[in-house]
Order: sequence, then structure tokens, then C-alpha cells
Amino acid sequence: MAIKFQYNKTSLGELGKQLKMRQKALPTIKSKESALRTEVKRAKDSAQALRRELDSVLAEYDYMVRLWGEFDCTLIRIEDVELTTQKIAGVRTPVLKDIVYDEKPYDLFSSPVWYADGVAILKRLSRLGIEFEVYNRKTELLDFARRKTTQKVNLYEKVQIPGYEDAIRKIKRFMEDEENLSKSAQKIVKTRQQQQAVEGSDK
Repeated sequence: MAIKFQYNKTSLGELGKQLKMRQKALPTIKSKESALRTEVKRAKDSAQALRRELDSVLAEYDYMVRLWGEFDCTLIRIEDVELTTQKIAGVRTPVLKDIVYDEKPYDLFSSPVWYADGVAILKRLSRLGIEFEVYNRKTELLDFARRKTTQKVNLYEKVQIPGYEDAIRKIKRFMEDEENLSKSAQKIVKTRQQQQAVEGSDK
């Protein structure tokens, strides 16, 4: 990224301000990146734990596979999934608040005995599945924010800060050279005037 500047004091002051602002902001951005990295790992670990628990529960009820053919699928359905948001390192992430089920009453005498267990199992499985999806989404959002923050850290650290420092160096060098030239020119003029004065008095 080429930094535009002019060889004068105004430009030098402006670049100095921009440099200070970035140097001051960098530690904050770095700590945000570090916090996001930790939160991404935490969300990923939670998602993986839920996935393992879901697989384990599915395996636990594997023996009931044949029975599910008899189950009345209209007995229970998910009516709503209530989510809230939680801010983590400035990122809005979803949190599962509640799952609203629509349960249909059934005749306890004419229906198979295991229907009550079946409804409880479906609730447990659906909760794990939904929680897993929520944590997956949380991981995606946090990871996206972390990548953007890492880009900003790299932009400041590797491009902008060195760029501004280099531009400031160039302006200072130019102004020093200009000052030295001016002094040299003044010396030459003074020497010439002195020589002319001496030559004038000799006549």
C-alpha cells in the first residue's frame, strides 16, 4: 500500500498522527484477536462434544430402530426454536434459549407403552442436534471475525506502520537536506559578499 504524502511539515504532522493512532490501536486489536482465537476453540470444542454426545445417544437407542416404524410421527414436532444473542469480543453470537414442541395427546391404553419414552428420546436428540447447529454457527461467526481481525493486525503491523515510518523518514531526510542546502547557499552568498567587500576596499 503506497502512502501518499508531500515533502512538508503539514504532511509530516498528519503522517505522525496516523502512525500514533495505529501504534496505539495495535495492542487492542491483537488482544481482540487472541480472545477470538480462544472463543473459536471453545465453540469448536463444544460443537464437537455435542456431536459426540449425539452419536453416543443415537448408538444407545440403536436397538429401537425396528420399533420406530410403529411410532406415530405426528405426536411431536418442533414448533419454534428460541434464540438469544450473546456478544463475545464484540461479535453477536447465537445462544439457544428454548425449543418449543407441539405435542399431540395420545391414548395411553391403546398406544404402545414405549411411546412416552419415544417422545422423550426425540426431544433429547432434537435438542442435541439443534445445540450442535447453534455452536457450529457460533464457531463460523467467531472464526470469520477472527480472520478479519488477523487481517487488520497484519495490515497495521506489516504494511501501514512500516509504510508511515518510512514516509516520515523520507520527509525528515528531505527537510534536513533542504535545510543543509539552504545553509550552504547562505554561506556561499556570505562568502561572496565578503569577497566583494574586500575587493571593493582594495580598489
